[in-house]
Amino acid sequence: MTRPTLRTLILLLAAALTLIGCSREEVPEGDSSTDATPAEDKASDLAHSALIVDTHIDVPYRLHEGWEDVSKSTESGDFDYPRAKKGGLDVVFMSIYIPADVDAAGEAKAFAEGLIDTVEAVVADSPDKFGLATCTADVRTLKAQGKISMAMGMENGGAISGDLANVGYFAERGIRYVTLAHSKSNQISDSSYDDNEQWGGLSDFGKQLVPEMNAQGVMVDVSHISDKAFWQVLDLTKTPVIASHSSLRYFTPDFQRNMTDEMVAALGENGGVIQINFGSSFLTKTARDYSNATQAAIEQFRADEHAATDEEALKSFMAQYQDENPYPYADVDDVLDHIDRAVALAGIDHVGIGSDYDGVGPTLPIGLEDVSRYPNLVSGLLERGYSEGDVTKILGGNLMRVWAAIESYAASAGHPAKCAQPAQSS
Repeated sequence: MTRPTLRTLILLLAAALTLIGCSREEVPEGDSSTDATPAEDKASDLAHSALIVDTHIDVPYRLHEGWEDVSKSTESGDFDYPRAKKGGLDVVFMSIYIPADVDAAGEAKAFAEGLIDTVEAVVADSPDKFGLATCTADVRTLKAQGKISMAMGMENGGAISGDLANVGYFAERGIRYVTLAHSKSNQISDSSYDDNEQWGGLSDFGKQLVPEMNAQGVMVDVSHISDKAFWQVLDLTKTPVIASHSSLRYFTPDFQRNMTDEMVAALGENGGVIQINFGSSFLTKTARDYSNATQAAIEQFRADEHAATDEEALKSFMAQYQDENPYPYADVDDVLDHIDRAVALAGIDHVGIGSDYDGVGPTLPIGLEDVSRYPNLVSGLLERGYSEGDVTKILGGNLMRVWAAIESYAASAGHPAKCAQPAQSS
Protein backbone atom coordinates (compact mmCIF):
# COMPACT_ATOMS: atom_id res chain seq x y z
CA MET A 1 0.00 0.00 0.00
CA THR A 2 1.30 3.44 -0.90
CA ARG A 3 2.32 5.50 2.11
CA PRO A 4 0.98 9.08 2.14
CA THR A 5 3.61 11.67 1.33
CA LEU A 6 4.57 14.40 3.81
CA ARG A 7 2.75 16.98 1.66
CA THR A 8 -0.37 14.78 1.63
CA LEU A 9 -0.24 14.54 5.41
CA ILE A 10 0.10 18.31 5.66
CA LEU A 11 -2.91 18.86 3.40
CA LEU A 12 -4.99 16.37 5.40
CA LEU A 13 -3.92 17.99 8.66
CA ALA A 14 -4.82 21.42 7.29
CA ALA A 15 -8.28 20.14 6.35
CA ALA A 16 -8.71 18.62 9.81
CA LEU A 17 -7.68 21.83 11.55
CA THR A 18 -10.14 23.76 9.41
CA LEU A 19 -12.95 21.40 10.33
CA ILE A 20 -12.35 21.36 14.10
CA GLY A 21 -10.59 24.68 14.67
CA CYS A 22 -6.99 25.27 15.67
CA SER A 23 -6.26 25.27 19.41
CA ARG A 24 -2.66 26.41 19.43
CA GLU A 25 -1.77 28.99 22.05
CA GLU A 26 -0.15 31.92 20.26
CA VAL A 27 2.50 34.20 21.74
CA PRO A 28 2.22 38.00 21.71
CA GLU A 29 3.06 39.55 18.37
CA GLY A 30 5.64 41.94 19.77
CA ASP A 31 4.82 44.79 17.39
CA SER A 32 5.49 48.50 17.89
CA SER A 33 2.31 49.19 19.89
CA THR A 34 2.39 51.13 23.13
CA ASP A 35 2.27 47.82 25.04
CA ALA A 36 5.52 46.55 23.49
CA THR A 37 8.43 46.09 25.89
CA PRO A 38 11.84 47.64 25.16
CA ALA A 39 13.12 44.15 24.27
CA GLU A 40 10.27 43.66 21.79
CA ASP A 41 10.91 47.08 20.28
CA LYS A 42 14.60 46.22 19.89
CA ALA A 43 13.78 42.92 18.17
CA SER A 44 11.28 44.59 15.85
CA ASP A 45 13.72 47.37 14.99
CA LEU A 46 16.45 44.86 14.18
CA ALA A 47 14.10 42.71 12.09
CA HIS A 48 13.29 45.77 9.98
CA SER A 49 16.81 47.17 9.70
CA ALA A 50 18.62 43.89 8.99
CA LEU A 51 18.24 42.03 5.71
CA ILE A 52 15.93 39.04 6.21
CA VAL A 53 16.35 36.36 3.55
CA ASP A 54 14.03 33.33 3.70
CA THR A 55 15.20 30.72 1.22
CA HIS A 56 12.05 28.64 0.95
CA ILE A 57 8.45 29.83 0.72
CA ASP A 58 5.92 27.85 -1.33
CA VAL A 59 3.76 30.70 -2.64
CA PRO A 60 3.90 29.69 -6.35
CA TYR A 61 2.45 26.22 -5.72
CA ARG A 62 -0.13 27.71 -3.35
CA LEU A 63 -1.25 30.09 -6.12
CA HIS A 64 -1.23 27.23 -8.62
CA GLU A 65 -3.81 25.47 -6.45
CA GLY A 66 -5.92 28.62 -5.96
CA TRP A 67 -5.07 32.16 -7.05
CA GLU A 68 -4.97 34.92 -4.45
CA ASP A 69 -3.69 38.47 -4.61
CA VAL A 70 -0.74 38.27 -2.21
CA SER A 71 -0.07 41.98 -2.59
CA LYS A 72 -3.00 42.38 -0.17
CA SER A 73 -4.00 40.68 3.06
CA THR A 74 -5.14 37.13 2.47
CA GLU A 75 -7.21 34.93 4.75
CA SER A 76 -5.32 31.78 3.81
CA GLY A 77 -1.65 30.95 3.53
CA ASP A 78 1.38 32.13 5.47
CA PHE A 79 2.61 34.88 3.12
CA ASP A 80 1.21 38.13 1.84
CA TYR A 81 2.68 41.61 1.44
CA PRO A 82 1.21 43.24 4.58
CA ARG A 83 2.36 40.40 6.81
CA ALA A 84 5.78 40.25 5.13
CA LYS A 85 6.33 43.97 5.71
CA LYS A 86 5.20 43.65 9.31
CA GLY A 87 7.72 40.87 9.84
CA GLY A 88 10.59 42.69 8.14
CA LEU A 89 11.00 40.16 5.30
CA ASP A 90 13.21 41.52 2.51
CA VAL A 91 14.05 38.57 0.26
CA VAL A 92 11.81 35.59 -0.39
CA PHE A 93 13.03 32.68 -2.47
CA MET A 94 9.85 31.57 -4.18
CA SER A 95 9.87 27.79 -4.42
CA ILE A 96 9.33 26.48 -7.94
CA TYR A 97 8.12 23.17 -6.55
CA ILE A 98 7.70 20.23 -8.93
CA PRO A 99 5.81 17.26 -7.45
CA ALA A 100 7.43 13.88 -8.03
CA ASP A 101 4.41 12.60 -9.94
CA VAL A 102 4.60 15.55 -12.33
CA ASP A 103 8.28 14.76 -12.89
CA ALA A 104 7.50 11.07 -13.43
CA ALA A 105 4.91 12.02 -16.06
CA GLY A 106 7.53 13.94 -18.03
CA GLU A 107 5.84 17.29 -17.37
CA ALA A 108 8.37 18.85 -14.99
CA LYS A 109 9.81 21.48 -17.32
CA ALA A 110 6.43 22.82 -18.42
CA PHE A 111 5.21 22.83 -14.83
CA ALA A 112 8.25 24.79 -13.71
CA GLU A 113 7.73 27.29 -16.53
CA GLY A 114 4.18 27.87 -15.32
CA LEU A 115 5.23 28.56 -11.74
CA ILE A 116 7.98 30.94 -12.90
CA ASP A 117 5.32 32.74 -14.96
CA THR A 118 3.26 33.01 -11.77
CA VAL A 119 6.09 34.71 -9.86
CA GLU A 120 6.66 37.12 -12.73
CA ALA A 121 2.94 37.90 -12.80
CA VAL A 122 2.86 38.66 -9.07
CA VAL A 123 5.72 41.13 -9.52
CA ALA A 124 4.25 42.67 -12.68
CA ASP A 125 0.90 43.20 -10.94
CA SER A 126 2.47 45.00 -7.95
CA PRO A 127 5.73 46.65 -9.07
CA ASP A 128 5.47 49.12 -6.19
CA LYS A 129 5.69 46.28 -3.68
CA PHE A 130 7.74 43.47 -5.25
CA GLY A 131 10.72 43.18 -7.57
CA LEU A 132 12.44 40.23 -9.22
CA ALA A 133 15.90 39.55 -7.82
CA THR A 134 18.30 37.47 -9.89
CA CYS A 135 21.56 38.78 -8.41
CA THR A 136 22.80 40.13 -5.09
CA ALA A 137 22.88 43.68 -6.46
CA ASP A 138 19.12 43.42 -7.12
CA VAL A 139 18.54 42.69 -3.44
CA ARG A 140 20.40 45.82 -2.38
CA THR A 141 18.55 47.94 -4.95
CA LEU A 142 15.12 46.67 -3.94
CA LYS A 143 15.88 46.98 -0.23
CA ALA A 144 16.77 50.65 -0.76
CA GLN A 145 13.46 51.11 -2.59
CA GLY A 146 11.49 49.51 0.23
CA LYS A 147 10.36 46.61 -1.96
CA ILE A 148 10.40 42.89 -1.27
CA SER A 149 12.78 40.92 -3.47
CA MET A 150 11.38 37.81 -5.12
CA ALA A 151 14.15 35.40 -6.00
CA MET A 152 13.46 31.86 -7.19
CA GLY A 153 14.71 28.40 -6.29
CA MET A 154 13.64 25.21 -8.09
CA GLU A 155 12.55 22.45 -5.70
CA ASN A 156 13.19 19.21 -7.63
CA GLY A 157 15.68 19.32 -10.48
CA GLY A 158 13.47 17.12 -12.64
CA ALA A 159 12.73 20.13 -14.84
CA ILE A 160 16.34 20.03 -16.08
CA SER A 161 15.16 16.92 -17.93
CA GLY A 162 18.55 15.29 -18.27
CA ASP A 163 19.90 18.13 -20.41
CA LEU A 164 22.76 20.29 -19.07
CA ALA A 165 21.70 23.09 -21.43
CA ASN A 166 18.61 23.55 -19.28
CA VAL A 167 20.78 24.76 -16.40
CA GLY A 168 21.64 27.86 -18.41
CA TYR A 169 18.07 28.11 -19.65
CA PHE A 170 16.58 28.20 -16.17
CA ALA A 171 19.35 30.49 -14.96
CA GLU A 172 18.20 32.91 -17.67
CA ARG A 173 14.66 32.58 -16.31
CA GLY A 174 15.89 33.59 -12.85
CA ILE A 175 16.40 30.30 -11.01
CA ARG A 176 19.18 30.78 -8.45
CA TYR A 177 19.17 27.44 -6.69
CA VAL A 178 18.06 23.92 -7.54
CA THR A 179 17.06 21.30 -4.97
CA LEU A 180 18.40 18.24 -6.78
CA ALA A 181 15.54 15.88 -5.86
CA HIS A 182 12.32 15.94 -3.87
CA SER A 183 10.28 13.02 -2.51
CA LYS A 184 11.39 10.42 -5.06
CA SER A 185 14.65 9.45 -6.68
CA ASN A 186 14.89 11.22 -10.05
CA GLN A 187 17.33 11.51 -12.97
CA ILE A 188 19.75 13.44 -10.77
CA SER A 189 19.78 12.05 -7.26
CA ASP A 190 18.32 9.69 -4.72
CA SER A 191 15.89 11.24 -2.23
CA SER A 192 15.98 11.12 1.56
CA TYR A 193 12.27 10.18 1.45
CA ASP A 194 12.68 7.29 -1.01
CA ASP A 195 13.83 3.81 -0.03
CA ASN A 196 14.65 3.22 -3.70
CA GLU A 197 18.24 4.46 -3.80
CA GLN A 198 18.71 3.54 -7.42
CA TRP A 199 21.89 5.58 -7.91
CA GLY A 200 23.64 5.05 -4.61
CA GLY A 201 23.64 8.86 -4.29
CA LEU A 202 23.96 10.92 -7.47
CA SER A 203 23.38 9.55 -10.97
CA ASP A 204 26.08 9.97 -13.61
CA PHE A 205 24.08 12.92 -14.91
CA GLY A 206 23.87 14.36 -11.39
CA LYS A 207 27.63 14.20 -11.10
CA GLN A 208 27.91 16.24 -14.31
CA LEU A 209 25.18 18.61 -13.18
CA VAL A 210 26.85 19.84 -9.98
CA PRO A 211 29.88 21.50 -11.67
CA GLU A 212 27.63 22.85 -14.42
CA MET A 213 25.43 24.55 -11.82
CA ASN A 214 28.58 25.98 -10.22
CA ALA A 215 29.66 27.43 -13.55
CA GLN A 216 26.22 28.89 -14.29
CA GLY A 217 25.91 30.61 -10.90
CA VAL A 218 23.07 28.38 -9.67
CA MET A 219 23.38 27.30 -6.03
CA VAL A 220 23.29 23.56 -5.35
CA ASP A 221 20.64 22.77 -2.73
CA VAL A 222 21.22 19.58 -0.73
CA SER A 223 17.85 19.56 1.06
CA HIS A 224 15.83 16.42 0.29
CA ILE A 225 18.69 14.36 -1.15
CA SER A 226 20.05 11.15 0.40
CA ASP A 227 23.05 11.13 2.71
CA LYS A 228 25.21 9.45 0.06
CA ALA A 229 24.23 12.08 -2.48
CA PHE A 230 25.10 14.85 0.00
CA TRP A 231 28.64 13.61 0.46
CA GLN A 232 29.09 13.19 -3.28
CA VAL A 233 27.94 16.78 -3.86
CA LEU A 234 30.55 18.05 -1.41
CA ASP A 235 33.24 16.08 -3.24
CA LEU A 236 32.20 17.54 -6.61
CA THR A 237 31.24 21.14 -5.94
CA LYS A 238 33.62 24.03 -6.60
CA THR A 239 31.48 26.49 -4.64
CA PRO A 240 29.65 26.59 -1.30
CA VAL A 241 26.30 24.78 -1.29
CA ILE A 242 23.09 25.41 0.64
CA ALA A 243 20.47 23.38 2.45
CA SER A 244 17.57 25.67 1.64
CA HIS A 245 15.08 24.31 4.18
CA SER A 246 16.50 21.62 6.46
CA SER A 247 16.92 21.12 10.19
CA LEU A 248 19.01 18.85 12.44
CA ARG A 249 18.55 15.09 12.71
CA TYR A 250 19.98 15.22 16.24
CA PHE A 251 16.55 16.40 17.43
CA THR A 252 14.58 14.05 15.16
CA PRO A 253 16.39 10.69 15.17
CA ASP A 254 15.76 8.48 12.13
CA PHE A 255 14.20 11.34 10.13
CA GLN A 256 16.49 11.11 7.11
CA ARG A 257 15.21 14.37 5.64
CA ASN A 258 17.09 16.32 8.32
CA MET A 259 20.89 16.60 8.42
CA THR A 260 23.26 14.76 10.75
CA ASP A 261 25.76 16.62 12.92
CA GLU A 262 28.55 15.45 10.62
CA MET A 263 26.74 16.81 7.56
CA VAL A 264 26.12 20.19 9.21
CA ALA A 265 29.79 20.47 10.21
CA ALA A 266 30.90 19.51 6.69
CA LEU A 267 28.53 22.08 5.19
CA GLY A 268 30.26 24.71 7.30
CA GLU A 269 33.67 23.54 6.15
CA ASN A 270 32.42 23.81 2.57
CA GLY A 271 31.53 27.45 3.24
CA GLY A 272 27.82 26.83 2.78
CA VAL A 273 24.74 27.45 4.92
CA ILE A 274 22.00 25.38 6.52
CA GLN A 275 18.70 27.28 6.40
CA ILE A 276 16.57 26.04 9.29
CA ASN A 277 13.11 24.67 8.45
CA PHE A 278 10.28 25.82 10.76
CA GLY A 279 7.95 22.80 10.38
CA SER A 280 7.23 21.25 13.77
CA SER A 281 7.92 17.74 12.45
CA PHE A 282 11.38 18.94 11.42
CA LEU A 283 12.02 20.36 14.88
CA THR A 284 10.93 17.91 17.57
CA LYS A 285 10.78 14.16 18.04
CA THR A 286 7.30 14.55 19.52
CA ALA A 287 5.95 16.12 16.33
CA ARG A 288 7.91 13.64 14.20
CA ASP A 289 6.41 10.72 16.13
CA TYR A 290 2.97 12.25 15.65
CA SER A 291 3.53 12.33 11.88
CA ASN A 292 4.61 8.68 11.91
CA ALA A 293 1.60 7.69 14.01
CA THR A 294 -0.68 9.63 11.66
CA GLN A 295 0.74 7.78 8.67
CA ALA A 296 0.08 4.46 10.38
CA ALA A 297 -3.46 5.51 11.33
CA ILE A 298 -4.23 6.55 7.74
CA GLU A 299 -2.93 3.27 6.38
CA GLN A 300 -5.00 1.30 8.90
CA PHE A 301 -8.11 3.36 8.07
CA ARG A 302 -7.68 2.70 4.38
CA ALA A 303 -7.18 -1.00 4.98
CA ASP A 304 -10.22 -1.25 7.28
CA GLU A 305 -12.58 0.92 5.26
CA HIS A 306 -11.33 0.16 1.76
CA ALA A 307 -11.35 3.94 1.23
CA ALA A 308 -8.02 4.52 -0.45
CA THR A 309 -9.55 6.94 -2.95
CA ASP A 310 -12.35 8.44 -0.83
CA GLU A 311 -10.91 11.86 -0.01
CA GLU A 312 -13.92 13.11 1.97
CA ALA A 313 -13.98 10.03 4.17
CA LEU A 314 -10.28 10.43 4.80
CA LYS A 315 -10.71 14.11 5.72
CA SER A 316 -13.49 13.20 8.15
CA PHE A 317 -11.32 10.51 9.70
CA MET A 318 -8.43 12.97 10.02
CA ALA A 319 -10.66 15.56 11.70
CA GLN A 320 -11.72 12.99 14.32
CA TYR A 321 -8.12 11.81 14.71
CA GLN A 322 -6.88 15.37 15.23
CA ASP A 323 -9.66 16.07 17.73
CA GLU A 324 -8.69 13.02 19.77
CA ASN A 325 -4.94 13.51 19.27
CA PRO A 326 -4.10 17.24 19.23
CA TYR A 327 -1.11 18.22 17.17
CA PRO A 328 2.05 18.78 19.30
CA TYR A 329 3.22 22.12 17.97
CA ALA A 330 6.83 23.13 18.39
CA ASP A 331 7.63 26.69 19.45
CA VAL A 332 10.22 29.40 18.89
CA ASP A 333 12.57 27.82 21.44
CA ASP A 334 12.68 24.63 19.38
CA VAL A 335 13.78 26.61 16.31
CA LEU A 336 16.39 28.36 18.45
CA ASP A 337 17.67 24.99 19.70
CA HIS A 338 18.35 23.96 16.09
CA ILE A 339 20.07 27.26 15.38
CA ASP A 340 22.21 26.94 18.52
CA ARG A 341 23.37 23.46 17.61
CA ALA A 342 23.98 24.35 13.96
CA VAL A 343 26.09 27.33 15.04
CA ALA A 344 28.07 25.10 17.42
CA LEU A 345 28.69 22.57 14.65
CA ALA A 346 29.23 24.75 11.58
CA GLY A 347 29.97 28.21 12.94
CA ILE A 348 28.01 31.45 13.09
CA ASP A 349 28.70 32.16 9.40
CA HIS A 350 26.90 29.05 8.18
CA VAL A 351 23.33 29.18 9.53
CA GLY A 352 20.22 30.91 8.20
CA ILE A 353 16.45 30.52 7.81
CA GLY A 354 14.41 28.60 5.25
CA SER A 355 11.00 28.51 6.91
CA ASP A 356 8.99 26.42 4.43
CA TYR A 357 6.08 28.84 4.86
CA ASP A 358 3.11 27.81 2.70
CA GLY A 359 4.70 24.36 2.55
CA VAL A 360 4.28 23.16 6.16
CA GLY A 361 1.67 25.74 7.17
CA PRO A 362 -0.51 23.75 9.59
CA THR A 363 2.55 22.44 11.43
CA LEU A 364 4.29 25.78 12.01
CA PRO A 365 5.55 26.52 15.53
CA ILE A 366 3.76 28.62 18.09
CA GLY A 367 5.14 32.12 17.64
CA LEU A 368 6.22 31.62 14.01
CA GLU A 369 2.84 31.08 12.38
CA ASP A 370 3.46 33.27 9.34
CA VAL A 371 5.84 35.82 7.79
CA SER A 372 4.79 38.55 10.21
CA ARG A 373 6.52 36.69 13.05
CA TYR A 374 10.25 36.98 12.31
CA PRO A 375 10.63 39.53 15.16
CA ASN A 376 9.78 36.71 17.60
CA LEU A 377 12.77 34.75 16.28
CA VAL A 378 14.98 37.84 16.55
CA SER A 379 13.83 38.39 20.13
CA GLY A 380 14.70 34.80 21.00
CA LEU A 381 18.15 35.06 19.43
CA LEU A 382 18.89 38.24 21.38
CA GLU A 383 17.65 36.65 24.60
CA ARG A 384 20.04 33.73 24.03
CA GLY A 385 22.97 36.09 23.86
CA TYR A 386 23.55 36.48 20.12
CA SER A 387 24.97 39.87 19.20
CA GLU A 388 23.10 42.08 16.75
CA GLY A 389 25.86 41.38 14.23
CA ASP A 390 25.42 37.63 14.60
CA VAL A 391 21.64 37.91 14.36
CA THR A 392 22.08 39.86 11.13
CA LYS A 393 24.23 37.03 9.75
CA ILE A 394 21.59 34.42 10.59
CA LEU A 395 18.72 36.48 9.19
CA GLY A 396 20.30 36.86 5.77
CA GLY A 397 23.91 37.92 5.78
CA ASN A 398 25.23 34.36 5.57
CA LEU A 399 23.07 33.45 2.59
CA MET A 400 24.04 36.66 0.80
CA ARG A 401 27.71 35.81 1.31
CA VAL A 402 27.22 32.40 -0.30
CA TRP A 403 25.18 33.86 -3.16
CA ALA A 404 27.91 36.44 -3.83
CA ALA A 405 30.64 33.75 -3.77
CA ILE A 406 28.74 31.72 -6.35
CA GLU A 407 28.26 34.79 -8.54
CA SER A 408 31.99 35.44 -8.38
CA TYR A 409 32.84 31.86 -9.34
CA ALA A 410 30.37 31.90 -12.24
CA ALA A 411 31.81 35.17 -13.51
CA SER A 412 35.28 33.59 -13.52
CA ALA A 413 33.80 30.71 -15.55
CA GLY A 414 32.42 33.14 -18.15
CA HIS A 415 28.88 33.48 -16.79
CA PRO A 416 28.57 36.85 -15.02
CA ALA A 417 25.42 37.40 -13.02
CA LYS A 418 22.47 38.79 -14.93
CA CYS A 419 20.46 41.16 -12.77
CA ALA A 420 16.76 41.86 -13.13
CA GLN A 421 16.94 45.45 -11.83
CA PRO A 422 18.60 48.44 -13.56
CA ALA A 423 22.04 49.24 -12.17
CA GLN A 424 21.97 52.14 -9.71
CA SER A 425 24.12 55.14 -10.45
CA SER A 426 26.56 56.07 -7.70
